[in-house]
Order: sequence, then structure tokens, then C-alpha cells
Amino acid sequence: MSAEKNKSGKILAALREERAMRLKGGLYHQTQIKLAFNSNRIEGSRLSEEQTRYIFETNTIGVEPGEAANVDDIIETVNHFACFDYMLENAGKELCEDMIKGFHRLLKRGTSQERINWFRVGDYKAKPNMVGDTATTPPGKVAQETRRLLAEYSSKIPASFDNIIDFHYRFESIHPFQDGNGRVGRMIMFKECLKNEIMPFIIDHQHKQFYYRGLREFRAEKGYLTGTCRSAQDSYERLTAYFFQEGSTNV
Repeated sequence: MSAEKNKSGKILAALREERAMRLKGGLYHQTQIKLAFNSNRIEGSRLSEEQTRYIFETNTIGVEPGEAANVDDIIETVNHFACFDYMLENAGKELCEDMIKGFHRLLKRGTSQERINWFRVGDYKAKPNMVGDTATTPPGKVAQETRRLLAEYSSKIPASFDNIIDFHYRFESIHPFQDGNGRVGRMIMFKECLKNEIMPFIIDHQHKQFYYRGLREFRAEKGYLTGTCRSAQDSYERLTAYFFQEGSTNV
């Protein structure tokens, strides 16, 4: 077994164990906060990492005098924590439509968008949408294209790092939901890395433009997105190294 596979297997076990024992300050704790903060921030959340940490640790939020916090940002942060737990529960299972819709349902429950009938929380989009100036799959073809993508991806056993990145690009190109596609897509990448014993990663919001360039230019140059994800992988590996250092019971 390669060193990467051995370590990634330990990561899933540690995340599940720490969640079950409600351990504070461990890898699970740090991953929840960093993944929720960065993934939400990429999509425009105004909450800081410290506010995200406060919500996770105390179920409250600190706001400076004269500052306002968007209610949906708060709700989606709490929901993102639930999405991560759902992902851990299903990390070893084959990715399917119900699971993908489950991520979306958890992410968007209780938000103002859930009160809009056509928004379809937990289901595919009803209205056409674009990513920047780029057209995405029309609503009437989303189910067909998503099933085709899943069928092709499921044939790759085990999936490689490149397979997971390719899936992410194609998933974001389909853009199956009205909103929340990026966060669902990045959660899927984390899950699939764990499932296939690959070091998972968190895209830092500070690298948002590199990440977007990678998606935009993927057809012509896959290296941009791959490089951004590899860099994020290195960062998460450094975080895990702290918790798996000699003397730790996680080793």
C-alpha cells in the first residue's frame, strides 16, 4: 500500500472517530471549519473564518458594532457542517444521484431560496443558468447528462486523482442545481478522495481566481485546475501531518 493511501485511510478513520467522540481542536474540528469557511467564501459569503469557527464551536456568531451578517450565510454555514457529516457517513459508498441531491438539500434547507417554489432545493434546476459568460447544461437535459457522467465515472475503479478532477469539471459544466453547485462539487471531491484513498483537499478562497481559471480553461489546459488542486492537497497534507505526528494515537 502506498504511503498516500495508507495516510488517507487513516484520515477517514480519524475524522469519523473524532466526530463520534465530539473531540474539540482535532482534525475533524479544523476540517469542518476550514472547508465550510473557504467553500462558502468562494461563493460570496461574507462571514470570516473566525465567525465560522464561532458558529461551529458555540452555535452563536460574533458581529462587530455596526456590522451586519447575512442570515443565509449563517444558515448555509451550519448546513455545510451537516453536509460534511453526511459525506463522512457515505464516504465509502458509490456516488449516485440521490447522494448528490442529498448534499444540495442539506446545504440549502432553511434558506430564503427554499421558500421559492421553482428553486427546487434538493432537485435539479428549473431555470437555465450560466457560469460567468459560459452556458451550462439546459434544465431539460440535466438528469440525462448527470446520469451519463456518473455512469462513466463509476467505471473507473479505483478512481484516480485526475479522474476526480475531471469529474469536478464536468459536474460544474453541467451545473445541475440553481445554486450551490460549487459547494456540492467540492464536497464530492473531498468524498471521492477519501473513498479512493487519495489525500483530500480544501480549495482556499484566496486561490479562487486560480480555481476559476482552471475550470474555465480545463478543455484547453488541464494543468491549471490540477495544479491548483495539487497545491491545496499539499496544504491539507501539512495540516494532517500535525495530527499524525509521532506519539499521536492517530498514527
